[in-house]
Formats: sequence, structure tokens, C-alpha cells
Amino acid sequence: MTHLLIEPFEVAFMQRALLAVLILGVLAGAVGVFVVLRRLAFVGDALTHTVFPGVVIAFLIGQSIFFGALAAALLSALLLTTLTSTRRVTPDAGLAILLTSFFAVGVVLVSRVQSYTADLSAFLFGRILAVDRAVLIQTLVVAAIVLTTLVALRKELLLRAFDPEGATAMGYRVDVLDLVLNVLVALVVVAAVKAVGTVLVIALIIVPAATARLLVDRVASMTAISCGLGALAGWLGLAISYDVSIQRGVRLASGATIVVVLVACFIFALAVGPGRRALARRFGGPPATSSTPGAG
Repeated sequence: MTHLLIEPFEVAFMQRALLAVLILGVLAGAVGVFVVLRRLAFVGDALTHTVFPGVVIAFLIGQSIFFGALAAALLSALLLTTLTSTRRVTPDAGLAILLTSFFAVGVVLVSRVQSYTADLSAFLFGRILAVDRAVLIQTLVVAAIVLTTLVALRKELLLRAFDPEGATAMGYRVDVLDLVLNVLVALVVVAAVKAVGTVLVIALIIVPAATARLLVDRVASMTAISCGLGALAGWLGLAISYDVSIQRGVRLASGATIVVVLVACFIFALAVGPGRRALARRFGGPPATSSTPGAG
């Protein structure tokens, strides 16, 4: 086990990849809690695809992919909030229109280059082993912004999740809180697009939080488990993909391996979750709930 978890990270590019997935695991795990509590998995999926044209345009004109993704992410978060707040357009229809239109524009643009297949694969699934120092710095900056915002607006976002009518009655702008959460999800996508691409990032956001939800009921515990699981799965996924690819000659994509580890953890939690809850009811009374924003 020591050989598996330590030896792959003796080389510089694996160290950078490990640092990137640890940061992204914590970042996506924290934001994912609010996405799962709000049941906004489809919103997260839409935002992971709407950054695609920004990435492609930045690539085609030779500019930073990070800033291209950031511009597309902010635009899509604003449009998404506007569409889903319009009564004449149902939320699922607005999401589908935004997702398909943005993604189609990205595919049309990337299909114009000769290396279409390779570039499309890189954009969709990332190249985590090619992460450099500049990408790490950008990821750290985004992580600091997102985590600071979550801490500052934790109570308001939880109130919006559990009691939107109460939030409105207390004078909070629900549409502004929705925009804030959409922007935070978009920023996570931007931070992860270089490493894991626009497809696999949705797994980093949703699966750890969904797994934690199966195991605990308090928001604080759910957040801690989600962040820890995201970081741990990143570490294990990188180590496994390196060991199998280098030592055994079977090529495994690092990003996809991380997602497989996350899904395996979810399946395990799905199996043991009911038993844990039964033990909690028998020996410790009913588990605490998160039905109020102050829980946890």
C-alpha cells in the first residue's frame, strides 16, 4: 500500500497532478454539498458543458484557456439564472437549451481544426498529468475565492436550500443567491477544466456530496466527508492509474480512474448507509437532521 500511494509521486509531474486533484477534491466537495442539497445536479451538468465554447475559442485564438473558460462560465451562470427565473420557460427547458446550444457552438468551432479528435478529447476529459505551475496557481486562486464565499454566505445559502419562502420573507434576494451558487459552480468547472475536462468535473462536484449524504445528516459532517472523499479519491485514482499504466502496461486515463474510485465509494456508501442509520436509531436515537440552516 505504501508503494502504491507514495512511489508514484516521487516525480515532479505526478506531484503537480496530486496537488491539483487535492485542491479540486476539496473545492468541488464543498460546492457539491450545496448543489446536492438544492437538487441541482442537472444545473451543475449544464454549467460543465457551457464553458466548452469559451475553452475552444481561447484555444483557437492562442489565449489562456483559463480565462476563456472563465468568461463562458460567468456568461452561462448569468443566463442560467435569468432563464430559470422566467416563469414562461420551465427550468428544465432552460437548462437543456443553454447546455445544448453552448456545447454545440464549441463542437462546431473545434471541428474546424485539423487535430479535431485529439483536441476534443483533451477539452472533454482533460490532461491532469500535464498540469503546470501556472494552472496550480490559478486553481488556488479560484479555490480561495469560492471557499471564502461559501463561508461568508453559508447561512444564507442553506436558508435558500431548505426554506426559500422564509429566505424571501426575511428580505434575502433569492435570485441573487441562486446566481451566487451558479457562479461558484461555474468557477469550480473553470478550475478543473484543464485537469479533468468539462465532462468528468460533474462527477467531482456531485458524487462526493451524494456519497456523504448517504452516510450523515448534518451539513457540517456532510461537507467534511465530501471534501475528504474528493481529495482521497483523487489521490487513489492517480496512484492506481500510474501503477497500472507503468508497472502493468495497461493504460488507464487518470481523470476517469478518479471518477471510478468516486463511484465505487458511492456504491459502498449506498450499501452500508441503511445499516448505519439503523444502528444510529437503535443506540443513539434518530440521527440529527439538516432541516434547518443552522444544523451542523
